[in-house]
Amino acid sequence: MKNVGERNAKYYKQIMTVGLPILLGQLGVIITGFVDTMMVGRYSTDALASASFVNSVFNLMSIVCLGFSYGITPIVGAYFAKGETSRIGVAVKTALLLNVLFGLLCGVVMLIMYIFLDEMGQPEHLLPLMRPYYIVILVSMLPMVAVNALRQFTDGITDTKLGMIILLGGNVLNVVGNYLLIYGAYGFPEWGLFGAGVSTLVARVLMLVVYVVCICVMSKYRPYLRGFIDGIVTFGEMLQVTKLSFPISMQMGMETAIFTVATVFVGWLGADYLAAYQVVLVMGTFGFMVYYSFGASMSIMIANYAGAGEKEKVRRCARAGYVIILGSALAASLMILLAGKHVMWLVTQDEAVIGIALSLIVPWIVYQLGDATQVAYANALRGIKCVMPVMKYAFWSYVVLGIPACYVFAFPLGGGIVGVYLSFAVSLFVAGVLFMRRFYKEIA
Repeated sequence: MKNVGERNAKYYKQIMTVGLPILLGQLGVIITGFVDTMMVGRYSTDALASASFVNSVFNLMSIVCLGFSYGITPIVGAYFAKGETSRIGVAVKTALLLNVLFGLLCGVVMLIMYIFLDEMGQPEHLLPLMRPYYIVILVSMLPMVAVNALRQFTDGITDTKLGMIILLGGNVLNVVGNYLLIYGAYGFPEWGLFGAGVSTLVARVLMLVVYVVCICVMSKYRPYLRGFIDGIVTFGEMLQVTKLSFPISMQMGMETAIFTVATVFVGWLGADYLAAYQVVLVMGTFGFMVYYSFGASMSIMIANYAGAGEKEKVRRCARAGYVIILGSALAASLMILLAGKHVMWLVTQDEAVIGIALSLIVPWIVYQLGDATQVAYANALRGIKCVMPVMKYAFWSYVVLGIPACYVFAFPLGGGIVGVYLSFAVSLFVAGVLFMRRFYKEIA
């Protein structure tokens, strides 16, 4: 029993060791998102409501593009387990090209959505605030797409520290820029919500520049850099990356689509509801990003074991990852339950908004276990390169079931914004069960 326990402890340690830098980087993203929301919320409730809508819409694009970048991770992980550094360089070159092209395509879609912004049923007085913020966030997405691809490369070779440092540095810069450009501090223009968007754009461009410089000058990346420079992007390589990237992107995109469509539904209820939705969404992101970080590290380790053909280690790693992710979800739920009201007060002093947001804490906690399960096993399936079934299950869980449930719970059943949150539990639990069953079938 002792030997078995020691063997299992190894997987917990590996996932935690690889995942901790990812987690710290993601915490930086979460804290920045929270500070963004707090600064905008203190500027005005209208700015907070406008940010809620635009950020929720762009969250869909962000997650879709992030998911597309994840396709390179199992490829890099498998090559890394075999010591094939040149092939990693070629794969990264291919992935970077594909990710930029995919980001441009998504940008065109978002531009079309912008044209129809006034047809989405949002409060008319918010549109002048939404439009300029929307455009600057759209421009900022392209450098972020490239950063995502480079980060999957460094994470895939288990060097998760560089991505963490760059994310944290970019987030600090973003916070400083917010203070200067939202409020017009130290002689800078007072641009309000638009200033928050400009700060995000500048931070993302500088993050990309720093990432490229680090990879070019640091000696540990030279073997991969040679493969990147000398390697030729072939159709076969592009097809291999796309076969993994596209289904992951669609799975994550369909999951996020529930929350984006829900934002539109909440907007029909009024600006206060939209502001409250943003407050809880930012708080909820804390829990999601924490256990998604460990899901990403679990996927990296599973890819390494799968590349070496060690099925039993894949199973043990998946079980350890699921326990860690469930524990993270429960810890996040407890924190929100105990400190939620105090955190909300930091974002806004609008009593109406706080009252609505408080009503969402319990529904938010309800869907955490389902969310944790689907995160764990979606990443486990990604690690063994089984991604097409994930896309199929995501379509049935999130699109066919989730979006209609969101509308029905909110309006015909009269649940309003609470009904919106309760509907999330339905789709996420169904997805989690389907992903889990498929994973254990694949490794049987």
